[in-house]
Amino acid sequence: MTTVSPPTRYEIAAWCVAAGLLFLILKLHLLSALLAGLLVHQLVHLLAPRLALIRIHRTRGKLVAVAILATLVVSVLTLAVIGAITFFRSDAGSISALLARMADILDGARGKLPASMADGLPENAEALRHTVSQLLREHATELQMVGKGVGMALVHILVGMVIGALISLREALPSETLGPLARAMVERAHRVGAAFRRIVFAQIRISALNTTLTGIYLGVVLPVLGIHLPFAKTMIAITFLVGLMPVIGNLISNAIIVVVSLSYSLGAAVGSLAFLVIIHKLEYFVNARIVGSQIRAAAWELLMAMVVMEAAFGIAGVIAAPIFYAYLKDELSSRNLL
Repeated sequence: MTTVSPPTRYEIAAWCVAAGLLFLILKLHLLSALLAGLLVHQLVHLLAPRLALIRIHRTRGKLVAVAILATLVVSVLTLAVIGAITFFRSDAGSISALLARMADILDGARGKLPASMADGLPENAEALRHTVSQLLREHATELQMVGKGVGMALVHILVGMVIGALISLREALPSETLGPLARAMVERAHRVGAAFRRIVFAQIRISALNTTLTGIYLGVVLPVLGIHLPFAKTMIAITFLVGLMPVIGNLISNAIIVVVSLSYSLGAAVGSLAFLVIIHKLEYFVNARIVGSQIRAAAWELLMAMVVMEAAFGIAGVIAAPIFYAYLKDELSSRNLL
């Protein structure tokens, strides 16, 4: 085992500052800005080696090249966000229409389900509307903040992408002489970025695999069997987006697909559930192989981190848990503590 020198007071201070900043990011609801900035920064770093094909020797030329690359990355990501919002607001991918259809399906499912299961569903559409209305009244304050929250999240994402691009531009300049605390803080930032790259890029691959299998099931297998489910494209898009969240995303997409399958028959719903359980088991294995190998963590470690972070910070904690946990393990491993 390699001997590690005791941490300096600057490193200890940098750890404390990094921990405080990560806590404040969650407490102040700035996770979307952090993730957007890290995504732009990591994509620029991923694509920057391509610039080596262009022989750029002068600092100004490199700066211009990185600026163009960063602008392209921000533009593509912005267009992707706008495209997703446009799709989910259109008639073809309307989330509200999907939720309304799911409510109707559950309303009509009482005659298809066993009595023991049907007793847990609302008696009719009026009872369902009453239940929803009661929930809306109980959470009226939170719901009033939803529109504002979504708007602010989009602003945070845009600002985060711009900050990530600016940091990439700064790194294209000649390196400056930094003090000991600044060097320690830069190292912490690099470790957070590396944790983000390992976790997020791995989860994108997992979500893409899950979405591909789900798309084959909804778009090929079921139609061959004569089953054409409504909102298939919407469910495929939702599967990819929520699949970026480990475990919980899979549960959300599975629940939607099973409920919509009830619109055809109970057998279709059972078949969908069986198929999705198989996908879920496959995703569990792939997650353990890809994500676990990236941070040398077992699946139960990630699940425990997600449970604890969800209890402390809600859904933002679930999203941040794998990244923060990977960063923590990296710090501890670098000191030979694990």
